[in-house]
Amino acid sequence: MTPEELRPWPTPVTVRALRDQIIGTLEGAGIDGADVDAELLIGHVLGVSRGRVQSLVVTDAALTTEQSASVTELVTRRAAREPLQHITGRAPFRQLELAVGPGVFVPRPETEQVAQFAIDALWQAVAAPGTDGPLGVDLGTGSGAIALAMATEVPHATIVAVENSSEAYPWTERNFAEVAAPNARLVFADLADALGELDGSVDVVISNPPYIPAAAIPRDPEVRLFDPAHALYGGEDGLEVVRAVSRTAMRLLHPGGVLVLEHGELQGAEIRALLTADGWRAAATHPDYTTRDRATTALR
Repeated sequence: MTPEELRPWPTPVTVRALRDQIIGTLEGAGIDGADVDAELLIGHVLGVSRGRVQSLVVTDAALTTEQSASVTELVTRRAAREPLQHITGRAPFRQLELAVGPGVFVPRPETEQVAQFAIDALWQAVAAPGTDGPLGVDLGTGSGAIALAMATEVPHATIVAVENSSEAYPWTERNFAEVAAPNARLVFADLADALGELDGSVDVVISNPPYIPAAAIPRDPEVRLFDPAHALYGGEDGLEVVRAVSRTAMRLLHPGGVLVLEHGELQGAEIRALLTADGWRAAATHPDYTTRDRATTALR
């Protein structure tokens, strides 16, 4: 079923019937998890949770023609492979729900596990004399997902987030304002020379830098067509920004401080070698829940 065939009925339809039609349309467009997207799109229009949509399916509740038309419009956009998060304007991340849209990288579920390494390290850090708690830095924060997760889940820590994209920064500012974590601070700066006043005092540095090689083409249209290039491509070998993060983190962290890097599944060995050559200790690569290498940690 094509998006053109998905049209609202002239009389009220049921949530079940519309959901089933949407699933067929999205599956025909090659979208995995079409049932999830269908329920989230209906819920977005109705202003209810996915669980509530499932209840409405069970009870065979009716939709108005106007509601059906609104859902249909959104489904047409999703079938064209526009990211679901751009359509709804929201993206979940751990305990947060963040504002996202064109110009900012949509946070991924696999990054939630990467953030856990930094959160654990902050909880284990011993506050330096004269400080209120541990200090964490997120380099290239994008939507602010990682930084705000650290700030809200480690409330005794101070978190500083750095972003240098003028397209992403308005989204970052919006999310910092919405979450309003009193222990989080946002800075617009290039990561190479950012936060010089913190040199040698930081406990944890984390980054999800752009790491796709310039010649590589992402398979998913949602990534290839909608994610900002500045958040995807990391130079010829994909490691240009990783090298910059390594240098900046080496400057910021105190001896024994922890670096956490997200990267592609085939880059672990090369990144461990890069970090070791830069003077990092105990570089180790960790798999995500799908057993793909996803993060590398190292000690200053």
